[in-house]
Amino acid sequence: MRHPEYDYFLEENWFYEAMTETYIPLLDVFERLINDRINFKITLSLSPSLVEMFNDELLRARYKRYLDQLINLSEQEVHRTKGDIHFEPIARMYRERFRRIRYLFDSIYANNLVYAFRALQDTHMIEIIPSAATHAFLPNLSIQPRAVKVQLELGYQQHCKNFIKKPQGMWLPECGFAPGFDHYLSTCGIKFFFLDTHGIIHGKPLPQFSVYTPVACPAGVAAFGRDVDSSKQVWSSVEGYPGDASYRDFYRDIGFDLDLGYLKKHLHPDMVRTFTGLKYYRVTRNNDKKEPYVIHAAQKKVEDHAHDFVTKKDLQIEYLSEIFKARESPFPPIVTATYDAELFGHWWFEGIDWLESSLRKIGSNAKSYTTITPSEYLNLPGCSVACLPACQPSLSSWGNKGYNEVWLNPSNDYVYRHILKTTERMTDLADTFSDAKGTLKKALNQTAREVLLSQQSDWTFIMKSGTATQFAKKSFQEHISIFNRLYQAIIRQRIPEKWLREIELRDNIFRDIDYRIFRSRG
Repeated sequence: MRHPEYDYFLEENWFYEAMTETYIPLLDVFERLINDRINFKITLSLSPSLVEMFNDELLRARYKRYLDQLINLSEQEVHRTKGDIHFEPIARMYRERFRRIRYLFDSIYANNLVYAFRALQDTHMIEIIPSAATHAFLPNLSIQPRAVKVQLELGYQQHCKNFIKKPQGMWLPECGFAPGFDHYLSTCGIKFFFLDTHGIIHGKPLPQFSVYTPVACPAGVAAFGRDVDSSKQVWSSVEGYPGDASYRDFYRDIGFDLDLGYLKKHLHPDMVRTFTGLKYYRVTRNNDKKEPYVIHAAQKKVEDHAHDFVTKKDLQIEYLSEIFKARESPFPPIVTATYDAELFGHWWFEGIDWLESSLRKIGSNAKSYTTITPSEYLNLPGCSVACLPACQPSLSSWGNKGYNEVWLNPSNDYVYRHILKTTERMTDLADTFSDAKGTLKKALNQTAREVLLSQQSDWTFIMKSGTATQFAKKSFQEHISIFNRLYQAIIRQRIPEKWLREIELRDNIFRDIDYRIFRSRG
């Protein structure tokens, strides 16, 4: 999300919201736990696309402008709600929250979140792993193996560049796996990845201990399967914690509630209503009659739910340990709990507090277990990949219905003929121009960027979900159109340099990309 051609671009706010509500608060929590000497371990995937946005000077400057607007709006709200017993405390909470985020970003992290996360991995409490280059849904690209390989190879390379250490694991976007992907991961030097539950239990042969030990794929890479119970407890808005009536409602925002004239300084210049981040109501029930948010009641629920989670994990792991002992398993049971980072703080406002409380309770109160990273598990005696039960996992994802339908259906299936053709043409270009220089090299590098940007799973996901559909279609079409124009210009050897510079400025992801990564091999 980067549009220097506009002074204000609404969809850039999605990135700023994630920074404010998830990633900076996560850094704050991790540092607090480390300073308090809490023994915790967690694995965090930071996708190359997200890291590129963290590093972008334009987005950093605009983010500070965004934060200043939030602080000003919260000041305005403290004044507007003065004397209101329900809403003034909430407005003050937001003001203090935004001020702290601004202080952390400027004074503690020096505007550089990548450096802050990189420093955390040196504590050995946090294992940071990459994802595919532009978060492409890889099973739908598997007909074009070069596309999958480039996404994984570039994701690995960019992680090494930004975090110095070679990653041991990788997060496949949307947990999307197809047989054979383990060979691509192994070629990159990856030792482990994650699968949804049915990717393991539908594998061959069926692992004796289900998802409660990792399995060794044919290429010698370990796959950790997601635990269903842990997912439902935390993730589900129906069965899980986020749907509790005491928690803050995500959708009820003052950007839609208050007078447009009052909000004019804080909305899109065209006066388009949008989320501001200031929300005063709690979940309550599934209708429009929401009740005011009560901060202390929500915090009480956080503690209750953290206690519930830690206690239930104790019971689950005690039960698993008995089964493992009875079957004389050489491995300790492991429960793999995987969540979208933006669940915490963004979708579930109290989720960051819940995570901190849960990790504190596990570190001090859990009877039968502790947290661990996949790398540490694989380094336990007798738990190396060579010792794990062998399994060929099945096609799977963690999307709705568990396979590929979210990213391949009548609302978005037309994109793939374009994606596959541009990948084929990009490979031909890389094979044809083996050592390009000057403007030609710049044009070839830009064609590579456009191919990767067109492959983002976000476009097809948004088309299916029905939110911001026109934005997703337009963005996808622009990347394909730019690629086609560049392709024709390169073939005809008539590259419009001024236009190329404009595109390089806008679509500048992976500035050090080498188009030759698309060359066919063997």
